[in-house]
Amino acid sequence: MPETSPLLFVLHVAGAAALLIWAVRLVRTGVERGWAVQLRGWLRRGGQNRIAAALAGTGAAVVLQSSTAVAILTSNFVAAGTLAATAGLAVLLGGDLGSAIVAQILVARADWLVPVLLVAGVAIFQKSTAREWRMAGRVLIGLALIFVSLSMIRDATEPLREAKGVMAALAYLGGDPLTAFALGALFAWAVHSSVAAVLLFVTLSAAHVLPVSAGAAMVLGANLGGSFIAFILTLGSDIAARRVVMANLIVRGGGALLALLGLSMLQLPLDTIGATPARQVINLHLLFNLAILLLALPFTGPLMRLADRLVAPPQQPARLDRVSALDPAALGTPNRALACAAREILQMGEQVETMLRSVTGLYSGWDASAADAIRRKEEEVDRIHLDTKLYLAKLQRADISDEMRHKALDLAEMAVNLETAGNVISQTMLTLAQRLDQEGLSFSETGRAEIGDFHDRVLSNAQAALNVLMTLNPDAARALVEEKDHVRDIEQALQRSHLERLKEGRTESIETSNIHQETLRALKQVNTSFTQVAYPILSETGDLLSSRLTRAKG
Repeated sequence: MPETSPLLFVLHVAGAAALLIWAVRLVRTGVERGWAVQLRGWLRRGGQNRIAAALAGTGAAVVLQSSTAVAILTSNFVAAGTLAATAGLAVLLGGDLGSAIVAQILVARADWLVPVLLVAGVAIFQKSTAREWRMAGRVLIGLALIFVSLSMIRDATEPLREAKGVMAALAYLGGDPLTAFALGALFAWAVHSSVAAVLLFVTLSAAHVLPVSAGAAMVLGANLGGSFIAFILTLGSDIAARRVVMANLIVRGGGALLALLGLSMLQLPLDTIGATPARQVINLHLLFNLAILLLALPFTGPLMRLADRLVAPPQQPARLDRVSALDPAALGTPNRALACAAREILQMGEQVETMLRSVTGLYSGWDASAADAIRRKEEEVDRIHLDTKLYLAKLQRADISDEMRHKALDLAEMAVNLETAGNVISQTMLTLAQRLDQEGLSFSETGRAEIGDFHDRVLSNAQAALNVLMTLNPDAARALVEEKDHVRDIEQALQRSHLERLKEGRTESIETSNIHQETLRALKQVNTSFTQVAYPILSETGDLLSSRLTRAKG
């Protein structure tokens, strides 16, 4: 097949685009797996004022290379009540600017960096045992592959300049900005990454394949598509989270439409913002997001009120009672019965995670209705635990193999641990939060930040534990057990930090000393209960030795 074959050309461009999309995701997931807890704390602490929130969002998006990831994290904080909605919108606006900064960095030609990044990334990933270092290697490999994919796109599109039919079709997009805008939005939505979409459009403009006017329209469309991604992903979330994402969609998506209208009607010369086509398109992307941030940041309050009107509380539909996964008919088939029990335990864990997510807001402001909801959740968890325990007991009385009996015991122990976590939240933590309210006390700023960061870490581990329960992935289970030891060390360090504040005679620390220390111990106990999910998996793979992790090899 000759090199000018249309099929071969499509394969080259599709392969390069696929590598770009995957490489961007590789970097993002590496950062999330290595430093998710630190990023969560950074975003939450950045909500003290709008400027700090915007800067936190910008920094997080640069690190994650994704404004969508920032939007999902932030919406979770808003839903949990640990971040004000206006501050959350400021974080999202900063995240949009951060993703534009990432595109500026990655679009630069840096072919000499590719071998350096690959050698360093592979060496760090292969030789390190610590998760953070392995993820750092993953990020470096991802960055190298981004540069490789962009070079592949440039090389693959080189023959297009000789193809008059294709150039005529692309030239048409230059005269039809609305179609180009729609294509840009659809592509960004399809690949779930506005960064990857923008990099592709800029690279095509640099190769003189895509007219500058079409590239500009498609980049503006990518901004609409990028903001729409988070909107779709949060449709099932709490209403507070959906309102923040809706406000960002109004600002960024609506701003992109207005910018397109301005460029089309006013015929603004793009050569004033860049010397080359690629620089003009990428600079437009950056200036657009910077302008959106500067114009919208002072009006986050009115924007949130508008979003409140647009996203009304859902009407209470007819609710179906929860159906238990414990099928009595499956008891005659041990494998199926164990699967039923595992599904029920997963539901139990999700209920406890909901309790853990909600309880932290009660330390800042007591809400009797929210506390009652947590107690009702605990009653439901207790019922699931009892039903699961009786179900597994029936299974063990049947004629089953020793392996099946051992698995049933492991599942029963998981249920006990999750029920313990629920009790700690509903009995210990709720009582401590209520004492703060009844006695008119509040943590010191340092103490509040410590509790918040520690809670974020435990919540992240609880979510990781549920993922381990679903996937039974040994690597994820190992990381979870390693994190248990890390949490223990952090709890001890926070206890020492609190004692140091007591020595300094800080009034707030003295008044809330017992509540502060007991909350830390409660959170550590919750973390331990969730971590127990990993032990049966690691025991089967031989990764446990005397209840300790064996040393990683390689």
